[in-house]
Amino acid sequence: MARKTKKIARPAPRRKAAPLAKPGELLTLLDFLRYAVSRFNEAELVFAHGTTDPVSEAAFLVSEALHLAPDQFETFAQARVSKAEAAKLLHLIEQRVRTRKPVAYLVNKIYMRGLPFYVDERVIVPRSFIGELLDSHFSGESEMPLIDDPGSVGRVLDLCTGSGCLAILAAQTFFNATLDAVDLSKDALAVAATNVADYGLGDRIALHKGDLFAPLGNERYDLIISNPPYVDAEGMASLPPECRHEPKLAFDGGTDGIAIVRRIVKEAARHLTPNGGLLCEVGRCREAVEDAFPSLPLLWLDTEESEGEVFWVGAQDLV
Repeated sequence: MARKTKKIARPAPRRKAAPLAKPGELLTLLDFLRYAVSRFNEAELVFAHGTTDPVSEAAFLVSEALHLAPDQFETFAQARVSKAEAAKLLHLIEQRVRTRKPVAYLVNKIYMRGLPFYVDERVIVPRSFIGELLDSHFSGESEMPLIDDPGSVGRVLDLCTGSGCLAILAAQTFFNATLDAVDLSKDALAVAATNVADYGLGDRIALHKGDLFAPLGNERYDLIISNPPYVDAEGMASLPPECRHEPKLAFDGGTDGIAIVRRIVKEAARHLTPNGGLLCEVGRCREAVEDAFPSLPLLWLDTEESEGEVFWVGAQDLV
């Protein structure tokens, strides 16, 4: 299935189609939320792109279309919308149903750790667990830090950066660091450049086009993070329509899902400082990774919504 299979929620069986709403029939934000949920359930949409169910998906669509922050929906739930706003909302709801495109592509935005990022179909919709782990295991307030002092980190590498969101989050965690972010796709790097510029980080984050470590020469880093492609051949064949709007390159991890992960693990030691480490997301491929590297003391890290999908390994253990 998709990269975050456990986040995919399928609605109840389809019932008889309801008539489509017209401008003027729905009045408040809550009306449009209810209508969108009904349409999403009827169409049996899949939710795997930052939302996990039709209600949160509908709330995201309505809020973004009306330029409201994610936490403002409840405040304005009973507010009436204008005719122009109603037409816009109905159009977006029907686009979501008709095209099966993730809402993030329809509104060109996604949130990670509460921060907004620009996205379009040139990049996968970001939904990595690494953002949460940067807070829980690397920040100065971490109870069990993997790096004791975030301020001591001077160089960070983000492999398969996509939209650049993880590099930007890492720049905030490691406030003294400069970062390199690499992707094979020039289109993805164009999106990343937009996000880097939006956050004013052009002087700290350098974007590189190339195959993993290839464009970096002999550079070494205190931390390497990566959310690489890790969907196996069976999963690629069964991706839901929503995920098929995303770049295939961002999903395809080869026959067993870890073709790229293998390369990262094997090459990482040559690009890490002695006390550095690798933080890598592999989705449901834990067993395959452990089979491929049985002697590595991988530390599997959990988040609020994941268990054993991201590992940490220190540079000294990779030698």
